[in-house]
Amino acid sequence: MNNGYYIGIGRRKEATARVYLKEGSGQAQVRTNDGKEKELKDYFYMEPSLCEDICQPLKLFSKENDYDFFARVKGSGFHSQAEAIRLGIARALLKVSPEYKITLRSFSLLTRDARKVERKKIGFKKARKKTQFSKR
Repeated sequence: MNNGYYIGIGRRKEATARVYLKEGSGQAQVRTNDGKEKELKDYFYMEPSLCEDICQPLKLFSKENDYDFFARVKGSGFHSQAEAIRLGIARALLKVSPEYKITLRSFSLLTRDARKVERKKIGFKKARKKTQFSKR
């Protein structure tokens, strides 16, 4: 516990989220790289289902109204940032109580998705797309 906060870090693709979890009334805020703070629903306004996915670790234990969280995100797109925040919340909950590990693990909320974009190779148009072959 650091200054009253439980800290969890989540990553997905190029997105990184540092989540600060604190006992409170269920408020959720997101701060981007440019320093702007927004409510969770305002930040993910284009797809409200992402907010439900983010709060899934808290909903498992019926704690969505017991904890406030504040997330600092940078990199990648909205979906990757949402998954990074969800992983950060799950890791912060582990610091609250280690007994949550079995349940979080069974819903695969502690597993980091290691898939990333494959790099472009020399002589190819994209990572695997070759130039068109002409026989004659």
